[in-house]
Amino acid sequence: MLYETFKADFENNPHEAMSLSELNLLVREAISNALPENYWVRAETSDVRVNASSGHCYLEFIDKDEFSGQIVAKSRGTIWARTYQMLRPYFEQETGQTFRSGLKVLVNVSVTFHELYGYSLRVHNIDPSYTLGDLVKKRREIIRRLQEEGIFELNKELPFPSLPRRIAVITSPTAAGYEDFTDQLLHNKGGFPFYTKLFPAIMQGEKTEESIIDALDRIFPYADIFDVVVIIRGGGSASELSCFDSYLLAANCAQFPLPVVTGIGHERDDTVVDMVAHTRMKTPTAVASFLIECMSREAEQLQDLENRICAEATKRITEERAVIQILATRFPVIVTGLVEKHRNRLHAMTVHLSVLPQWIRHHSENLDEILPRVQRAIDATLSKHKTFIDGMPLRLRSVFDTIISGHRRETELQEQYIKMVSPEYILKRGYTLTVKDGKIVKHAADLSAGDEITVKFADGEKKGKIIK
Repeated sequence: MLYETFKADFENNPHEAMSLSELNLLVREAISNALPENYWVRAETSDVRVNASSGHCYLEFIDKDEFSGQIVAKSRGTIWARTYQMLRPYFEQETGQTFRSGLKVLVNVSVTFHELYGYSLRVHNIDPSYTLGDLVKKRREIIRRLQEEGIFELNKELPFPSLPRRIAVITSPTAAGYEDFTDQLLHNKGGFPFYTKLFPAIMQGEKTEESIIDALDRIFPYADIFDVVVIIRGGGSASELSCFDSYLLAANCAQFPLPVVTGIGHERDDTVVDMVAHTRMKTPTAVASFLIECMSREAEQLQDLENRICAEATKRITEERAVIQILATRFPVIVTGLVEKHRNRLHAMTVHLSVLPQWIRHHSENLDEILPRVQRAIDATLSKHKTFIDGMPLRLRSVFDTIISGHRRETELQEQYIKMVSPEYILKRGYTLTVKDGKIVKHAADLSAGDEITVKFADGEKKGKIIK
């Protein structure tokens, strides 16, 4: 009605000036008449902010040129508090993203014009499937870019340390997940030592990407003193994880010189950071369990190796002692046999010499020449064999002593090794052994309040009872 009245007055008096409010009123009525319906509009969100007192959401909608990226259209937008309270959780649940600036959205709007605030779009509904499609497209593009640059699998190709004890932790110092992580490492049943260093970072919101990259930059100069990098955060909604679908953050993690383990508290689809990390776990406590399991696996292998070495050393000592015993038993027999053998040879020579006179008589004509030669040969032979026989026990004893000495030395070395790994030797070094019901206690979890124990020292033992 006002629009028609102002219009009629203007037509009847075209040269009479109107006020700005009257002109804006004409504009409002004209827009209302020309665009009376609601429209579905594609746009990008910008400058999203929520009034703390009223709960209304104010933002801008922009449209960019597909090729140049320049803004070609812009409009203010408003989502009234009641509508915003319904649309925001629905949008975030469906897309896994916070309603923020920089999102491609499909919104149902009505066109409004206010005399004081001007032109704007009032949001009545939103289609999250349109935004979800755009997010999936962006995520696929990030993954494709990382793969084309050859860095997508870089961190996974790093060898994971057998004993991941020195841990650089990136998280918020106030996060509940950080406390759970450190508590589980500190009180692990195996008693394995872990050394953690916190590099504080913001773990949700628009500054997450920049903050985590800064933490990685601070770790980099000291990479040689750490075994792994752990990125963890406490539980939260899936909408708070969009910052981990970032190209820059994923590229930094993928190219980091230490294995990266993630536990950012979600069980749905992996983020891009999860995909490029060396190992992805669901939660901070799961990361702690994984690190403890790595240590436990190595400890079991070392224990098995120690048991095998002790068993093999004991077996060798037993075998060598048996050989020495056999040699000691057979030595007199061997010596007696050798002496008897040479005695028989000497007897045979005596027999041969007994026929010498007959031979001499047969060759009597050359007796003067033969006798000296024969006598010298006999003397030399007898002397040689006598010397050999006389020295044989000494030589056999020397050979036997050498063999026995070698075996004894090897046996002593093996016995010394067994003594070094024996409980008695460990006690002498200042350690103690805790025994319950005749068995050594290896883990703190094996003891409960009220248990009676025996603590063994090198110089004795003491009885005790677990109070707490």
